[in-house]
Amino acid sequence: MNSHILVLCDTEEEYAQHMSEFLKGHKEVPWMIYTYSDVDELLDFAGREQIEVLVVAEKAYTREVNELSVGRKILLNESGLMKWESVINVDKYQKAETVYKEILNACMDVADLQFPRLKVLSDVHFIGMYSPVRRCLQTPFALTLGQILAAKHRTLYLNFEHYAGISELMPDIQSRDLADLLYFLTAQQDKFRLWMQSILMKKGEMDYIPPMKAGQNLLGIQAEEWQQLLQNIAQTGEYEYVILDLSESMQGLFDILRICDKVFTLTKEDAAARSKILQYEQVLALYEREDILEKTCKYKLPLFQKLPDQIEYYTKGDLADYVSKVIREELE
Repeated sequence: MNSHILVLCDTEEEYAQHMSEFLKGHKEVPWMIYTYSDVDELLDFAGREQIEVLVVAEKAYTREVNELSVGRKILLNESGLMKWESVINVDKYQKAETVYKEILNACMDVADLQFPRLKVLSDVHFIGMYSPVRRCLQTPFALTLGQILAAKHRTLYLNFEHYAGISELMPDIQSRDLADLLYFLTAQQDKFRLWMQSILMKKGEMDYIPPMKAGQNLLGIQAEEWQQLLQNIAQTGEYEYVILDLSESMQGLFDILRICDKVFTLTKEDAAARSKILQYEQVLALYEREDILEKTCKYKLPLFQKLPDQIEYYTKGDLADYVSKVIREELE
């Protein structure tokens, strides 16, 4: 008997099949998934196995189903009405990815889950992006780096700027973001991983956690919390590369840079830029952080005529060609 079972039941067979395939396509899903389009077959299965999560479409949600003893019941709401107010309702007619995330959110307090062990090709590599020079294309460089790496490696992008300014990545007011992930730092690792999956978004092949909606919240996060966050992410075994788009808005910046395998620092030709870089390097020496300089790769980017309009297309164009060359020089 498998104690980690999710059952999906919907009399609309096509929907049930598609949603089941979508859930099974997420290899990090911690449940064995069974699918039924007949309520009687569901009831028979429930009499033989312990169901941890039961997801049932509204039309199939009978009184007998409501009386089943399972870990968590989730109703796929079809009418927009709250007929079973004691049951968690999820809108059935929205994107499959959104339904999936709402199911994960609804299961945060279910008993401990055992996630399948993913095959990790190598240890995680943290790649830091930081420059004291403003408007140096740090974020476009980081996003391009992430997209190119993600074509061959599992890659995560995190933005730590006070005002990220990337409308494509910013969460809407209802969506979860980096602040919500920090809330679960002290959870058991499997539960942290489940929470992280419920927040993750994707652009092209690259995963990302939406940056904080209120950038001033970055200032209140202690250095130890950032370090714990990166440790938790590493322990999920999900990623080969984690791109950290860093800024002075976070405490413990130097400590995070020391964790990184490589640090990319972009600069410019003008005197102000040279002065800022010099001052930054002097501060690192003052605080005995020369090891950061040893793994820092400094680049003065050429002038690019045009950047792609959408992040998914950052794998093409002059900047992509430039970053591909940097990857060959520094990461391969």
